[in-house]
Amino acid sequence: MFSARLTEKVNETEIEKAFNDAKMEAAASFKNDGLYMEKFVEEPRHIEIQVLADSHGNVVHLFERECSIQRRHQKVVEEAPSAVLTPELRERMGEAAIKVAKSCNYEGAGTVEFLLDSDNNFYFLEMNTRLQVEHPITEYITGVDLVAEQIKVARGEKLSFTQDDLKIKGHAVELRIYAEDPLNDFLPSIGILETYIRPTGEGVRLDDGYEQGMEIPIHYDPMVAKLITYADTRTAAIQKMKLAIADFKIVGLETTLPFGKFVMENEQFISGDIDTHFVKKYYSPEALLKGQNAEEALAAEIAIKYYQEQKNKLSVTANESDEWLKRRT
Repeated sequence: MFSARLTEKVNETEIEKAFNDAKMEAAASFKNDGLYMEKFVEEPRHIEIQVLADSHGNVVHLFERECSIQRRHQKVVEEAPSAVLTPELRERMGEAAIKVAKSCNYEGAGTVEFLLDSDNNFYFLEMNTRLQVEHPITEYITGVDLVAEQIKVARGEKLSFTQDDLKIKGHAVELRIYAEDPLNDFLPSIGILETYIRPTGEGVRLDDGYEQGMEIPIHYDPMVAKLITYADTRTAAIQKMKLAIADFKIVGLETTLPFGKFVMENEQFISGDIDTHFVKKYYSPEALLKGQNAEEALAAEIAIKYYQEQKNKLSVTANESDEWLKRRT
């Protein structure tokens, strides 16, 4: 099957020509001139719905995850729930995901992924028939252990809850930490983890497979860890993520931790007005460096101010001591 994308506005004659050209190329390349056309969504949000199905015909959805912050079409930041979905839209997308799972007699944990346009129309993208990297944020907002439930389903057990039992509580954010250099087009960064200090605290979760002293090679997936934070509100979850990023110390190679900090501090992300073109629109190495330099300048300013205050205090204390000594003599 051959597919072609028309990304610019064209007239009927141009469409017909492009269609025929594509058929000829497909026939020449694959001996099959079958074509299909699909809608191009200019500024999509990437919304996925977690589903869980047993072998007894029971299927539920566990609400959505927003995965719009991506680089090279790979997710970097995810959150649950989405900042843009209304209860009505959430219900419609959840029902659509359940229909997808039922249509293929699906069993186990899976994810139905959609693109959402600016008018809140959603379009089926794909189904991932597995547990996904970002499943912890769904576990946080639903209180459901997806790994445990998947094992129960594999044993042939029925789901222990219904759709009506599931409620959203709080907000969770996940940052994928890759051994990549955000200042160099996110190219792989390899080396030894000379320092590897994990963040801790209530509502902070870290899923990783490395220890200090281990080597990050170039031969495998560059993801080092998943950092997840949870709080009552989206604002609080983002703030907690910023603190967790600051507490996560990795020395020996470059990682996407600075990029994660950039996202958490970006006004567009904070407002929730994002799409899959976030990196192209708002991120650049210069913007990251500008933020780091501003932070260093502020830290230096605070340090100087603190030094002057301490110096003045010491000066006053010395003068008072001198006067007391004079009175004593």
